[in-house]
Amino acid sequence: IWKHFPLHLLMPVRTCLRGTCGCMEYNARKEYLDYDYEAAARYYSSSESSLMKSGVKDPPPKLPRIRERGEYYVDSFNDSPWTCGFGTGEESGIWMNSGDQAGSIMAALVWFLMLYSIATVTLLSATKGIPPFMGEAYCFLCAMALCCHAKTSLTDPGSVPQASVPVEKDRQYTTSHSMCGQCQTFKPHASHHCRICNRCVSKMDHHCPWMNNCVGASNLKHFILFLLYTWSSSAFALTLFGWNYFMCADENCTYHPLLVHLVRVMTVLAVGAFLFTSSMLMNVTYGLMTGIGTIDRLKKKATNTMSQSDEEPIPLRDVFGISGYHTWLVPLDPVFEDYDRVMGYSIPQRLLREQQLMERKVPSAAQLHLVKSVELPNCVNDFLPV
Repeated sequence: IWKHFPLHLLMPVRTCLRGTCGCMEYNARKEYLDYDYEAAARYYSSSESSLMKSGVKDPPPKLPRIRERGEYYVDSFNDSPWTCGFGTGEESGIWMNSGDQAGSIMAALVWFLMLYSIATVTLLSATKGIPPFMGEAYCFLCAMALCCHAKTSLTDPGSVPQASVPVEKDRQYTTSHSMCGQCQTFKPHASHHCRICNRCVSKMDHHCPWMNNCVGASNLKHFILFLLYTWSSSAFALTLFGWNYFMCADENCTYHPLLVHLVRVMTVLAVGAFLFTSSMLMNVTYGLMTGIGTIDRLKKKATNTMSQSDEEPIPLRDVFGISGYHTWLVPLDPVFEDYDRVMGYSIPQRLLREQQLMERKVPSAAQLHLVKSVELPNCVNDFLPV
């Protein structure tokens, strides 16, 4: 039946639904326009030796086609540090806030309480206190919550690098730009300097001690997913315990006497987690609908300027990315439609790589290393990025 069904009739409905939420799906096969810098480096380093040995020169890496304005562009050049150090500096290979002992304890406490609840539900399933499939469902929700917690804690929230410059729109229509007095670098709109992380964070909402990290443009998706999975697991546990307390009328559904005390403690924890995550979900939802983060909202309320706000709502594609709806509930890094627009800054080296690809020049990785400078190169000063 489905072979003869006119699927093209569903395309307008799909387009309407995607346009309503502002989420245009990303087609990686069609629109992944990257350049293999590693293959290029191997080619130019080994081309001479291969030519001398075989007399035949290998073909160079294929350049991506000339893209049109509005097409997605993926910069595959890896300018991240290769060190295995832990920290929040630009030289640290793995993002981890290790300078806040209180935050580290609170983040570890989240894992301890989650593992405690998983152990309690597992014991209830083993003793036939609850059906096994319900125990598996609860453990799945807790496992997803812990994965999202790890991604939120170990993901760069959107720290502004030293080489950042304003995006083209701000350079054309803004006469002055903010500078951070601590970082001594460009400070994008809605960014704030975190004294704990010691970095400026793009679109910083707040510093969460339970995550031991800031919540910004890059890890807001993981933070929202953590709240959703924690809220769901708390509501699920309270539903199980409530059903057993009010509806259990025989010995077949009673808990083991040794597990009763564990369930009582877990009930208190579930109530607290449910109330806390409910308030945080409402706070995040309000921020998405108004486009004002927690820190900015507190500042505006203190100065009584909330009515003068001109921020626009944050599209869901700027939080969950454009990789498709199937990635929304998974703690994977989002692929943004326009990374510079979401972050509020650009990098001169990235603009230079983009210009070379558009002009069909062969990019050289050695010449495009990250330089701690806030000055734009002359070749990209008048370049308008897509």
